[in-house]
Amino acid sequence: MLPAFYVDDVIKRAITEDINYIDLATDLLISPDSVSCADFVSKDTGVIAGIDIALRVFELVDSSIQITKLRSDGERAAKGDIIATVKGSTASILKCERTALNLLCHLSGVATATSRLVDGAKGTKARIVDTRKTTPGLRAMEKYAVTCGGGFNHRFNLSDAAMLKDNHIDAYGSITGAVKALREKLGHMAKIEVEARTMQDMLEGIECGADVIMLDNMSVADMAECVKVCGGRAILEASGNITEETVAQVAHTGVDIISSGAITHSAKVFDISLKFRKE
Repeated sequence: MLPAFYVDDVIKRAITEDINYIDLATDLLISPDSVSCADFVSKDTGVIAGIDIALRVFELVDSSIQITKLRSDGERAAKGDIIATVKGSTASILKCERTALNLLCHLSGVATATSRLVDGAKGTKARIVDTRKTTPGLRAMEKYAVTCGGGFNHRFNLSDAAMLKDNHIDAYGSITGAVKALREKLGHMAKIEVEARTMQDMLEGIECGADVIMLDNMSVADMAECVKVCGGRAILEASGNITEETVAQVAHTGVDIISSGAITHSAKVFDISLKFRKE
């Protein structure tokens, strides 16, 4: 799902940022002939994402490093599980360690946060999706991690669909006027989503032909009423402060989509360490 050139570009920028010209500790301390074996060890329980990306760091820095992968993206790991093993130049392993862990821990955190919302919505038709609230430069990786956690992707960028949020509507003047103006200019492949703050906003969006209506920061009771009144005339997306504690209630209102920015911008990192084996 992730192009190799994109992954390599992110890694190269990260490695360059971290090493710069020299690793003062490693290059001045460790013998070039030293060989070690190290394990990626899970210190938490959750869903793995980004293990191939993390291991690619070692391949780019030192192609002679031997890699053994024991967990794949989308699989669960428990505390104490070995996720992967690397063997080769001690200096190379030390130089790769932090960049590999930064990516792996963050992406696995996103996948784990997503999986918790997905679990909360089980038994309903609601899909958990991400937003554009992503780390600059890492959007595709974070959205990939969402899919590893069982979620789905919203639009990747502003070119994917026309989404009229409250500021667009306030700036233009009305939902109906904005949708009508867009329809006259959009190609046949593009969809329009309208943010609704009230039942009346939702009804106006439906009447003017919006494809998707976002129910923004509504109460569970209001969302349930909107679902009933909509009657399937548009896709309904629930958004705004969705948590593990509230996702089940929101999902059972009958909405089609539940979007969450927190699964990318506020996901707790999955604690993984790289431990050298003692000979």
